[in-house]
Amino acid sequence: MSLLHLFRSPFLSSAQVRDLISKASSVGLPVIRSLQTESCFNIQTSAPLSHDEMELLSWLLRETFEPACFGPESFLSREGQVLEVGPRMNFSTAWSTNAVSICRACGLSKVERIERSRRYLLTTESDFDKQQTKAFLNLVHDRMTECLYPQALTSFASGVTPEATFDIPLIEEGMAALSRINKEMGLAFDDWDLEYYTDLFLDHIKRNPTNVECFDIAQSNSEHSRHWFFKGRLIVDGTEISNHLMEMIQEPLKRNPANSVIAFRDNSSAIRGYRIKTMLPQSPGQPSPLHLAEKDYHALFTAETHNFPSGVAPFPGAETGTGGRIRDVHATGRGSLVVAGTAAYCVGNLRIPGYELPWEDRAFKYPPNLASPLQIEIEASNGASDYGNKFGEPLIQGYTRAFGLRLPGGERREWIKPIMFSGGIGQIDATHTEKFHPEKDMYVVKLGGPAYRIGMGGGAASSMVQGENIAELDFNAVQRGDAEMEQKVNRVIRACVELGDANPIVSIHDQGAGGSCNVLKEIVEPGGAKINVRAIPVGDSSLSVLEIWGAEYQEQDALLLRPEHTQLFASLCEREKVQCAFVGRITGDGRIVLYDDADDATLVDLDLDKVLGDMPQKTFELDRSTPSLEPVVLPQGITVKAALGRVLRLVSVGSKRFLTNKVDRSVTGLVARQQCVGPLQLPTADVAVIAQSHFGLTGVATAIGEQPIIGLIEPAAMARMSLGEALTNLVWAQVSGLEDVKCSGNWMWAAKLPGEGAALYDAADALCKMLIQLGVAIDGGKDSLSMAALVPGPQGADETVKAPGALVISAYVTCPDVTKTVTPDLKLGDEGRMLFVDLGCGNLRLGGSALAQVYNQVGQEAPDVNDPERLKRAFGVTQSLISQGLVSAGHDRSDGGLITTILEMAFSGNCGIEINLQDPDLTDPVRMLFTEELGLVLEVRKDVEQRVLKAFSVAQVPCVTIGNAIQETDVIIRLNGVSVLEGDTREFRDMWEETSFHLESLQANPQCVEQEREGLRKRSAPAYLVPYKPRPTQPSLLDRVDKPRVAIVREEGSNGDREMASAFHSAGFEAWDISMSDLLKGSVSLDSFRGMVFVGGFSYADVLDSAKGWAGVIRFNEGLWQQFQGFYTRPDTFSLGVCNGCQLMALLGWVPWQGIADDLQPRFIHNSSGRFESRFSTVQVQKSPAIMFDGMAGATLGIWVAHGEGRAYFPDSETLTRILDDDLAPVRYVDDQAGITESYPFNPNGSPEGIASLCSPDGRHLAMMPHPERVFLKWQWGWMPQNWKSDMEASPWLRMFQNARKWCEAYR
Repeated sequence: MSLLHLFRSPFLSSAQVRDLISKASSVGLPVIRSLQTESCFNIQTSAPLSHDEMELLSWLLRETFEPACFGPESFLSREGQVLEVGPRMNFSTAWSTNAVSICRACGLSKVERIERSRRYLLTTESDFDKQQTKAFLNLVHDRMTECLYPQALTSFASGVTPEATFDIPLIEEGMAALSRINKEMGLAFDDWDLEYYTDLFLDHIKRNPTNVECFDIAQSNSEHSRHWFFKGRLIVDGTEISNHLMEMIQEPLKRNPANSVIAFRDNSSAIRGYRIKTMLPQSPGQPSPLHLAEKDYHALFTAETHNFPSGVAPFPGAETGTGGRIRDVHATGRGSLVVAGTAAYCVGNLRIPGYELPWEDRAFKYPPNLASPLQIEIEASNGASDYGNKFGEPLIQGYTRAFGLRLPGGERREWIKPIMFSGGIGQIDATHTEKFHPEKDMYVVKLGGPAYRIGMGGGAASSMVQGENIAELDFNAVQRGDAEMEQKVNRVIRACVELGDANPIVSIHDQGAGGSCNVLKEIVEPGGAKINVRAIPVGDSSLSVLEIWGAEYQEQDALLLRPEHTQLFASLCEREKVQCAFVGRITGDGRIVLYDDADDATLVDLDLDKVLGDMPQKTFELDRSTPSLEPVVLPQGITVKAALGRVLRLVSVGSKRFLTNKVDRSVTGLVARQQCVGPLQLPTADVAVIAQSHFGLTGVATAIGEQPIIGLIEPAAMARMSLGEALTNLVWAQVSGLEDVKCSGNWMWAAKLPGEGAALYDAADALCKMLIQLGVAIDGGKDSLSMAALVPGPQGADETVKAPGALVISAYVTCPDVTKTVTPDLKLGDEGRMLFVDLGCGNLRLGGSALAQVYNQVGQEAPDVNDPERLKRAFGVTQSLISQGLVSAGHDRSDGGLITTILEMAFSGNCGIEINLQDPDLTDPVRMLFTEELGLVLEVRKDVEQRVLKAFSVAQVPCVTIGNAIQETDVIIRLNGVSVLEGDTREFRDMWEETSFHLESLQANPQCVEQEREGLRKRSAPAYLVPYKPRPTQPSLLDRVDKPRVAIVREEGSNGDREMASAFHSAGFEAWDISMSDLLKGSVSLDSFRGMVFVGGFSYADVLDSAKGWAGVIRFNEGLWQQFQGFYTRPDTFSLGVCNGCQLMALLGWVPWQGIADDLQPRFIHNSSGRFESRFSTVQVQKSPAIMFDGMAGATLGIWVAHGEGRAYFPDSETLTRILDDDLAPVRYVDDQAGITESYPFNPNGSPEGIASLCSPDGRHLAMMPHPERVFLKWQWGWMPQNWKSDMEASPWLRMFQNARKWCEAYR
């Protein structure tokens, strides 16, 4: 059938239109006099829709309060040039998958596919020519995943015919045939590979390989997958190295295994954790109550990079990088639990339009097949953030760098091929740490989404210098992220894990590089299996068997199941609405056989030992090269202030606000320390900490260390400094011991280019020696060894630009008490003292520093860890002081030097500082203040100053008092009594924030960004107030057997259900896990529940507006609607909707009252900032009838917000007036002075009158956008006054959950 077209106007808000016109002007396009926009929904159905079906579909697609802006005809006027862009037809988008899921759940079974295109009507002096059109399209679409539609779509057919399988004529033509297919298919075989596989097929298998087999072995034996370099035979400067790199890196762990549980043998590594109490369902996989259970949970960590896809298509590349790493976590052992993530981005010079940074070379050229560094910085971070937000994983730590310059010898070094780094913390049941071996007749299972033409050859492509591949093949490697599908897959794995001893999973691997051909071979090794290619679910009938076998479509796991567990597993998948396919059986013959039951053809028939077993080492002959270096030479008479003005604007030094405020940092309710600290919530934290449970204080800390610019001078020093920085960041959390610290080591290097392989070896050798000295070990990691790109050179010919060799150390360790974590914000004013611990042995080397970079230099003398034992002793002393509660604030010396360290402490504390440095041998303050040698700065109380100094002295660690904080905002820094810097904290903080705000304005409403920037100077600590005494729930209430029941209701895409259950459990409820599929199936009814809670998240990825799909499922399933309405009207019930649940309650008409017409019903719509907002905001509880806020009126409290569509919108002003008059807005956003506000960012979404919540007139039904379930424990708060931490028995937010229980008890 031809496609149905429905239109909705506008697509862009007026603010977004203004921003787009401004951007068009900035890239030199002709003046756009006006710009109109609309969406076009292109709909494929199996048969014509009836009138009722059309009405239902229209309700789903249109905006409820703008029915006139939706219809079958375009809303664009006829005058002007129309440009329409939308998805390429090579695969169905994740947006479409979720939209179709909504339609099916609402009964629209005829809808097969919906793709949304965007239409722009431009009014200009004359139509854009071809080049101008291309320039405009670059502003509004992703060229790798979208394209221009010259006319309206008439079909989704891609025009692709499945390619038949064929043999490669190796017997007839020899190696030349394999060499030819290598180039044509982008297989990345080197000469060794060509010889080995020619010999394998000619002399051992004695037949021609199929094209499918060639593609298969290229993926599974690529450098990306096989790590040939790290396992290879190395000859450095003519001398053979006795151990390969992998053996070297594993040696420290062999010497100090200590608490190691999993290392170098699974998707993640793990260390011994604690016995904890946690909430588990009584019957996982069914509607059931959650109860407290004791479990031994170990801590795990993994880290991954997704550099190649993020360079080609930053948003989807980073999406799937995040998704792949999440699956690495849950596919550890026999299934694990995802908790939190970390992220990093390294790019070239940003070259922000209208914001010139003097160290960025404007003459540098960039390759056309890669996104620009600025695009990558913004879009890759957007992709990773969006994926984590929708999945429900908090992102709690990270870093970013931008670097590009020519070294003295003329070589250009820059991250043109970027680093997109993703790390993850998780937990694993102690009984699930070992995968079981494959046994004959076990089922091979694929879990997750269907196959699409995605990521073809990404494993091989990632192993190449970017630009060597055929450009069309880069398109084939583009990925598709579907966080919604990933979350459904994860819920199935979680249910298996929570079955405990009944966990049906024998073994699990996540699908990544190489697709099915990698993951299925790995999971069946060494047993062997026979796989039916037609049993693998596909989302595109035009896929060839090679594409089905090799495509890297994401959100997929492979599992082994015993035959007796298949029914149980299928039922778990059915509940979570995710597909599983039984694609083969274990044969036990050690062979992987792929067959096509459509024609009985054998496509792959390989001995696993020949392609995955121990294969001959590759030999790499490496020569060291001596870089041409020069000392750092600064301008004559440079002042500290002038240098600071540059350094604070370097993105690696300055504020990371543009990254932190768009990522959810609170979901799960297990985050004890994220990036932002202090009363102003500035991103300066050194360490991230998660709790293992809501019912204990044990947890896991992680910290990152990386110093790649130092590596341009001395790779060994870079490695030592990276490890040192990880530890000086980690030290601020109380940990179980330095000997328990394990690290993931991620190596990003152009290792096969001249000089680089030897540099990597030197770095690894230095790292291993220091690890052994400290008693620390690496237990996992990844490598990406093609970190270079071909770019247009200054003389016209291409030049190869290598990225600086990078080692990222992610240290992780168990924490006995997550509340004993020290943050950088100064707290004591002149009642405190600031102490400096020098770990640089008095050295003041400037090589590789931020100061050198901002003056276009690298230097020749690098900071180093000259005394690892001193570092070890300092770590121990600091830990002892923290455990005794003697350290109020702390920060490490790193990027930007000591001056940045102490200024960031002042920025975070919103105070001034008076610093007096002493060094009679030094007259130049610049070197002392800007060197990046390791060091620590602590704030302690006056009365313990001498005690702390003595502790360091006894440990033979130099520590001196350098000054103190002051209540005013003055900054005074003296060296040997002479003032070297004076100013105002706010002045320097503005410098530190400036680059971030410029980046922020490119990804959010510039008016909101400017409002926040201007308001920052006036900020103060929020005026929190609690007019009642928070108390924990009495044990007798928690232990009752007749607790009131509350249904924690979730839809696909929801998150936050477990922290919500914990909050209600902590108040004395019996909380039940109820999915919408349970209710639709009739597995449970609402009759026995007193309370119902709709949790947050992104139901159906919010593709048809927030909670629209969820509301449709309830409204358009008659029996379900009646059940919900019955619950609503029962006088003994209450309901709560938070975030996505709040949006749902508005769409259902449950708040503010029932009976409002659809087009007048209040809604929660897109934030005025135009993006997802993650904030620790301040709200005030108002007088209202809301039963959950009984006795709380007047409370002014901090609370997490995390939403993209939270702005309360009232189509009818009379409705808003009545809400205010009748006190039906019980929670309002307030500013630092506790005044109700509409100002950004105090009001994070632009809601009128600061409205954050609505309730029904009888107070039983409450909807709120902020997340009380993420602050029901004190340690969950982003910031809390010190006296509250010490004096308050419970979090003030626990009261609202206790109120609900009291109401239930009173209404019997």
